[in-house]
Amino acid sequence: MNLSNLNLPLPVSMIEFRIQSINNGKYATMLVYKDARVDINRLNTVCTPLGWKREHSRDNKNCTVSIWDVEKSIWVGKEDTGTESNTEAAKGLASDSFKRACFNWGLGIELYDYPTISIKLNDNECKLNEKTGKFQQTWDLKLKEWKWYSEFNSSRQITFLAAKDNHEKVRFTWGKKGEGSPPDLTPFAETK
Repeated sequence: MNLSNLNLPLPVSMIEFRIQSINNGKYATMLVYKDARVDINRLNTVCTPLGWKREHSRDNKNCTVSIWDVEKSIWVGKEDTGTESNTEAAKGLASDSFKRACFNWGLGIELYDYPTISIKLNDNECKLNEKTGKFQQTWDLKLKEWKWYSEFNSSRQITFLAAKDNHEKVRFTWGKKGEGSPPDLTPFAETK
């Protein structure tokens, strides 16, 4: 078991992007996140399903993720606390505390280093909510269909991030594309 594999950067296909807010200029600020299944899959791959465990305490507010240390024959745990979600409070709390404990092992830690993602929305992708006075996305914004691409350096730091929408139009670029980038990325321009 090589524990350093726990903190290999997550492939962009394993992470999620969602809108945090839309300002009056119709620029959307995006959040980058991972769900608990990503952590479970990485732990199973690196540690095997029997080589790790999770334990919740304080009514799911805290989670400890432990990994079996073969050399010392003991469980080594890292703990963190979570917050309730807006939809399913108890389930969200358990999931959040688990994901945060996994961050302590390095799983997805690079997400904290992602750049600020601000994307100009098209007029049909957002509308003004008359009750709140704030912009909100419409069904025309098909964010789940967007294609994202990321690159990392040898220190596991993100160096390039780009997105194409469901119409293959480049909507976001950040950083410098590496020389070994796949040829199908020619539409992704480098930021200056």
